[in-house]
Amino acid sequence: MTTDSNASGGPDYRCGYVAIVGRPNVGKSTLLNKLVGQKISITSRKSQTTRHRINGILTDEKSQFIFVDTPGFQTRHTNRLNSEMNRMVTQSMRDVDVVIFVVEAMHFDDRDKLVVNLLPADRPVILAVNKVDHLADKSRLLPFLEKMAREFAFAAIVPISAEQGTQIPDLIRAVRPYLPQNPPLFTEDEVTDRDERFIAAELVREKLFRLLGEEIPYSTSVVIDQFSVEGELRKIHASIIVDKANQKAIVIGKGGEKLKLIATTARKDMEENFGGKVYLNVWVKVKSGWADDARVLRNLGYE
Repeated sequence: MTTDSNASGGPDYRCGYVAIVGRPNVGKSTLLNKLVGQKISITSRKSQTTRHRINGILTDEKSQFIFVDTPGFQTRHTNRLNSEMNRMVTQSMRDVDVVIFVVEAMHFDDRDKLVVNLLPADRPVILAVNKVDHLADKSRLLPFLEKMAREFAFAAIVPISAEQGTQIPDLIRAVRPYLPQNPPLFTEDEVTDRDERFIAAELVREKLFRLLGEEIPYSTSVVIDQFSVEGELRKIHASIIVDKANQKAIVIGKGGEKLKLIATTARKDMEENFGGKVYLNVWVKVKSGWADDARVLRNLGYE
């Protein structure tokens, strides 16, 4: 618990929104989870895993950071879903006080430049150069940082490893001065503005990205049909939405083994995240063209 009187919103207390942006697969969700100290945003080695805007909250004695994890700017798929995801990215940058732009160390290409072109000129942008732990020769980093400094007028440049937690405190210190002087918007123990129902759906969807082939996860989504709490037990009924019948067969797998693995690993993550037992029942449903259907997208929370 915080004991500093500023924690209740004294005159020097700072609170504001910080967007985390970048091209797909640079580690934005991993960074968000490390910043707040808990898994609230799903991750996988496949790009474009994040689809929703997710807020993660970090509160200390002097400030409250509301980090906004955004989807990677989409260049691969062109359906209505991905257009909505790109709109989320640009809208998020307009709605926040500070922007953290994440790039991968030693990698800066046309996909990153697309995001640079979207960066706001009227608010501070801090560059987080991620995955520095992957560099065998650290002497290569300084020339890369100098190159990046010429790409945009960054308020600060901080090399980090989101996975290892390297220099995360330095990144927090770089952001803090740019937060406006405001009282906290959330209580100290809140780490996200999303409810357990949303997190449950995301944890199932994460397993689709981790356990299926390269293309299938991009054609799927997850809906929570029922979510109830009975004492210490959460009962959750979820539907995996696929675009085609043959995709349903792949998700289910031979003898239902793949679906069982998806459900089992998702349930274990839910129990760890929610701190209690979970009964999880997962079905697979076919809804052709769901990623271009405005009504379905609204029901899934994308519009």
